[in-house]
Amino acid sequence: MKKGAKDSTNPTITVNRKARYDYNLRDRYEAGVVLQGTEVKAIRAGRLNLTDSYAQVTDGEVFLIDAHIGPYEHGNIANHEPKRKRKLLLNRREITKLERSIRSKGMTIVPTRAYFSNGKVKLELAVAMGKRFYDKRDKIERDSAANELRAYN
Repeated sequence: MKKGAKDSTNPTITVNRKARYDYNLRDRYEAGVVLQGTEVKAIRAGRLNLTDSYAQVTDGEVFLIDAHIGPYEHGNIANHEPKRKRKLLLNRREITKLERSIRSKGMTIVPTRAYFSNGKVKLELAVAMGKRFYDKRDKIERDSAANELRAYN
């Protein structure tokens, strides 16, 4: 499938574009998300924001922190809290691998994409290492040089 083409089996909800800019992404994992009440309806309405969110391993469980799911418009007093901590569903081997990989300095777990799979909300997680400012500047320079070469050819 072409890059950027829509996949009808897994429609993308949102992509965390800032993650690719701020981090070098390594291993990727698929995780389910434990949601409550009106959160799925709010996600279907496009109110999920993964910018500045991350995942954390605590006591053998993985949690999504700082992901913002806006309130559902037609919800009532039992509407969900927008920035609550959400549990992620991974199997034991994947959690162990994640724990091992983030022990090294500068590594973190970042959600890169959210999508529907068989009606369930799934997250793509990536083990990532933060880029430094000069790394970002070098990448921008290389990309612009490549674009100029493509324009001349």
